[in-house]
Amino acid sequence: MTTSTAAITPVGAAAPAGTEQVGTRGAGGRSLRRRGVGWLGFAPFGVYVLLFLAVPGVVAVASGFFDADGRLTLANFAAFADPVIRSNFVSSIWLSALSAVISAIVGALVCWALGSVRPDGLVRAVVDSASSVFAQFGGVMLAFAFIATFGAQTLVQQVVLGATSFDTSTFLYSVAGLVLPYTYFGVPLMVLAFMPAFEGLKPQWGEAVATLGGTRLDFWRRIGLPVLAPAFFGALILLFANAFSSYATAAALISQGGIITLAIRQQLTSETIVGVANTAGVLAAGMVVIMAVLMSLYALLERRTRRWQR
Repeated sequence: MTTSTAAITPVGAAAPAGTEQVGTRGAGGRSLRRRGVGWLGFAPFGVYVLLFLAVPGVVAVASGFFDADGRLTLANFAAFADPVIRSNFVSSIWLSALSAVISAIVGALVCWALGSVRPDGLVRAVVDSASSVFAQFGGVMLAFAFIATFGAQTLVQQVVLGATSFDTSTFLYSVAGLVLPYTYFGVPLMVLAFMPAFEGLKPQWGEAVATLGGTRLDFWRRIGLPVLAPAFFGALILLFANAFSSYATAAALISQGGIITLAIRQQLTSETIVGVANTAGVLAAGMVVIMAVLMSLYALLERRTRRWQR
């Protein structure tokens, strides 16, 4: 009976030349080829990100570091001394924070309500589908929807004005009125971002608390809320960043500025700060700094959330 060389090779000993190395080399080559094909499929998305996100973003921010003659300078950052610019940043921050908090609370309550329905039921399917659609519904279409609902001579405006003397049409075209459309797409985004963490609460944890004599309040106070807190605050930061960077809906409703994204548009069309060049780039750099801090905090909270989900 003939015995193969691989079968009698001692454990830990090197295999004879020409036996195992050939198979390993072939497997590695196939793995590299598959990886190359995978990167080739990723190429269109990479080109899109490079051309429409990375390059415009770098150009916009870098322009703030050059004067009108193309020389490097930091003098442009004197734009932040202008009270109008500071007011726009403050308005954007409080508007984003208020809409994010409202959206986070309402979205968390929706997730809590969905926890009592079947994951594969009709209600859950409808809410998931609606959240996916409404989270992306913004811009001019969303602005038109709110104008048709709360604008002048609409039914809602007439009813509210007759009952409370509060003019919804005037409120809608103000910075404070942007809370309504921002919350509209913030709530479904919160549902999409927070629901996976809510589903991660294991029923065994509640059973363990009940076995030890605890109440449902004890479960939420000692287990549920501490476990969900990182995911909740991470989603809150995501909502804030989404509202802070929104432009199209605000531009369709407000034409005179008031928030930082509209201030950038104004600076691109007309310089209003005497002696300061490339103000739009300076404001974009300020937004990038704020967004970088927010995304860093979000990454830390997301890492902490994944730790217990594993």
